[in-house]
Amino acid sequence: MIGALKALFDMPERESEESKQHRLNVAAAAMLIETARADFTQDEDEQAAMKTLLSGSLGLPATEVQELMETASNRVDEATSLYEFTRIINDHYSAQQKVQLIGAMWAVAFADGNLDKYEEALIRQVAELTYVPHQDYIRCKLAAAG
Repeated sequence: MIGALKALFDMPERESEESKQHRLNVAAAAMLIETARADFTQDEDEQAAMKTLLSGSLGLPATEVQELMETASNRVDEATSLYEFTRIINDHYSAQQKVQLIGAMWAVAFADGNLDKYEEALIRQVAELTYVPHQDYIRCKLAAAG
């Protein structure tokens, strides 16, 4: 009991840059996975889009992208809300990076050729939680729709 109370007041150890970057990558991958799952189906086109987006934007090799997606998928399964991911994004992403994330989410949503209302609602919610302006949200949607 005393140990638990003491832990509340202890300063946490400084997080390494590598650990911080891993948390950011997991949060971004989790948002893409949530988008793919929003319509209750996750097909090969969406999987391929996620792998391409993560590999391109993070500069990771295919094996690391696969590990990242597995880790993020497990975290999404355990999460009770989007807050744990959007908090990390808000704490560490610039406005431009947030817009890029919303654009990536749109790309995943359109990857299967069908935009579902649940995918659109999720992306809108994430845009609001990460303070992405509505005009940028719409611009990303139109760009992804092509």
